Amino acid sequence: MNTYSDSAMNPSGQVRELEFATRGQAGFDGEGVKLTRLIGSPQLNMFDPFLLLDAFESDQPQDYIGGFPDHPHRGFETVTYLLAGRMRHKDSAGHEGVVEPGGVQWMTAGKGIVHSEMPEQENGLLMGFQLWVNLPRHAKMTEPAYQEFPAHKTALEQWESGTQIRVIAGRTARGTEGPVNNHYVDPTYMDIQLQAEDTFEQPLPVEHNAFIYVAEGTVTIGDRKQQVGERTLAVLGAGEKINIHAESNSRFLLIAGQPLKEPVARGGPFVMNTKAEVLQAFEDFQNNRF
Repeated sequence: MNTYSDSAMNPSGQVRELEFATRGQAGFDGEGVKLTRLIGSPQLNMFDPFLLLDAFESDQPQDYIGGFPDHPHRGFETVTYLLAGRMRHKDSAGHEGVVEPGGVQWMTAGKGIVHSEMPEQENGLLMGFQLWVNLPRHAKMTEPAYQEFPAHKTALEQWESGTQIRVIAGRTARGTEGPVNNHYVDPTYMDIQLQAEDTFEQPLPVEHNAFIYVAEGTVTIGDRKQQVGERTLAVLGAGEKINIHAESNSRFLLIAGQPLKEPVARGGPFVMNTKAEVLQAFEDFQNNRF
């Protein structure tokens, strides 16, 4: 099991290199939704501040049609981002909407919420990701909140070569800035469609943990030019910037954030700092205090 709770210990190298790669673990969640767990798996338990990353991709309705009926959360944030298909969400606070390709829902569960995420389609390709981002101790019991942006309200940077970078959070080297604001971990979340032979360079705070997930194609990472193929998550070591070169037309997510370096106590849909707080979350949920 690999648990990366801090940034790599040697920050002297300017360019971040490949440190660890995993193809995750196949499984099911919700009502039989087929997915691959990339973070939160035996191969990569967590990557502070990221608690979980699921990738789902299927054009077979039986793999996703059951969706994720009502379930609770407390103590962290969920980020839903789609490359294909539609997903409707509803919650106990009366909020409802549909996430479509290029759009994002960044939900702060805070002190507690019950929500559902159900496919808004009966056939066709559904492809996307759910990321869990931890909250610091002082914010775990904050009021639930949302940042939701359809594709036309997320930032899209286009290069003359045809490369496109959709920015959900953070800012590219060319100054394109995403709409999500998060002062807890100062995240970077980008969807990069890199044309063959293009190179993507991006500065990142040296103290941030960072990874990429290659959805399509093959890329090489850093000065060592280590190759990573599709459907692979690559943990990046320390450094001041990343350098990703496309060996073929490629698509990958870049996700990074400030590690919280706090104790983590998990209990299913609740993530707190102590076991007692997790038990309290279960009690509060069972007694309708969400």
